[in-house]
Amino acid sequence: MKKVLAAGGIVVNEKSELLLIYRYSKWDMPKGHVEAGESFEHCALREVKEETGLKNIKITGFTGTTQHEYFDQYLHEDVAKETHWFAMKASNDEPLVPQVEENIELIKWVTIKELPSFLNNSYKNITEILKKAGLYRDK
Repeated sequence: MKKVLAAGGIVVNEKSELLLIYRYSKWDMPKGHVEAGESFEHCALREVKEETGLKNIKITGFTGTTQHEYFDQYLHEDVAKETHWFAMKASNDEPLVPQVEENIELIKWVTIKELPSFLNNSYKNITEILKKAGLYRDK
């Protein structure tokens, strides 16, 4: 099975709202494949900017990694994806522009109180990394 390296952002604004994207009928966070010679940090920033239209983003720390397996429609094979997640700060007054080429339909700032209802329609590894980031707790 091919191993794919990726990086993404756990983006929070000044109101402590979390940025979520809606793609493939699930709520997710911006992330993508690491390009040749690219650091995980640079990849995470690039992907957040590309997928959301945000420009002023700052990495505040490394949160951890998640791993999952799936069939990659572009590579046409099963892959094991390892995603490196970074905590980021951004402003909620920048316009959010979904990257439609990546099938992103919506982007939303979500309060921590609203988060559980969004995670009911998300991926297990998103819930896991948000727990590690201290943004989500099981009731």
